Amino acid sequence: MPQPGSPDFCTLGMFILDDIEFGSSRPAVKNVLGGAASFAVVGARMVAGPMHARSVSWIVDVGSDFPPEALASIKSWGTDCVIREDHSRLTTRAWNGYHPDEKRDFKYLTPKLRLEPHMLSDKQVWSKTFHMVCSPSRCVSIVDEIVTRRRELYEAGKASSADHSMSRPIFVWEPVPDLCTPEEQEKFLAAIRVVDVVSPNHQELGMMFEQGGWSAASEESQRLVDRILAAGIGPNQDGCLIIRSGRDGSYAFSRAQKLWLPAYHQPEFSSATAVVDPTGAGNSFLGGLAQGMVSAGREPFNVIDRVLSAAPAWQETLEAWGTRRNMPMALICATVAAGFVVEQIGVPRISVVDPGRKELWNESEFAERIRLYTQRLYETFKESPQRHRMIN
Repeated sequence: MPQPGSPDFCTLGMFILDDIEFGSSRPAVKNVLGGAASFAVVGARMVAGPMHARSVSWIVDVGSDFPPEALASIKSWGTDCVIREDHSRLTTRAWNGYHPDEKRDFKYLTPKLRLEPHMLSDKQVWSKTFHMVCSPSRCVSIVDEIVTRRRELYEAGKASSADHSMSRPIFVWEPVPDLCTPEEQEKFLAAIRVVDVVSPNHQELGMMFEQGGWSAASEESQRLVDRILAAGIGPNQDGCLIIRSGRDGSYAFSRAQKLWLPAYHQPEFSSATAVVDPTGAGNSFLGGLAQGMVSAGREPFNVIDRVLSAAPAWQETLEAWGTRRNMPMALICATVAAGFVVEQIGVPRISVVDPGRKELWNESEFAERIRLYTQRLYETFKESPQRHRMIN
């Protein structure tokens, strides 16, 4: 078993303060809590719930210009957050510009401070899951360094179980958008062999493999999925490709299974104005996914099971995923988490109703939204399970 108090989730994403411009559609905003770290952590934190808030771990680098309100927001989540203050530098800041088709332009406004595995504490190194946003080459390096550090800690007597020290954590890799280019194809196909989940969005995957954009309806796109799976995801080739497709939801592929889940906000169920800003939704999706992959037996999974257990097609879906049977559940958690993130500029608002037991995000309980979403899935799994399982 892991050391007592070892995290469920740890991200090597950066904390960034964002300036966001939306073109002529609405006014620009500044000093928004952001970066892959913030959004991945808030996704994992929603799935973890108040009882397991401290199992979500990360590092925030605070510069001389760090706004007090941003620190207050971070502390309100109750995560295991390591604050590193350095008043000799500025906080990492970035600019985001959005186009009507959800395409994003991005650039840093101040020097970035990248997180490296050697910066993680011994406790963080024993995390059950790791989230990364990086190039293919850096992905391979991060995985190698973390696995090596775990082995060295065990050999130094700083782990409680040989089984845990020699087992691999779950690595969830989000390819950095700027390097989703044709020149990176072979490096990408090499990097996926060391991670458990690789998740580009549909536009990024299309750019990397010289397609206009990945589409589930395209035969060319399906051949691309087959090529990636054939290259082998994970050391045992049992990993997953998860394509995030914005308003169209997500598509998960393993060598044996396929699964499509719709986005949380759909016109027939949500207000037309529910989606305000897509910034960070993909990061939060993957933070929620990683946390969900190690949340069996906890409230979100119990809610899903209560709603969907009566649908034979759902039970067949879980069994079909075999050793990855938590994946469909984790994907539901990830989808609901991302649904909160798009409802405002920046991160969702948390309010505590019963400390340590009940909390609201954007005035809603996470478990209640899980219930609402799975009720919709129950109906469609009964009516057209082949659509979700992508069976022709």
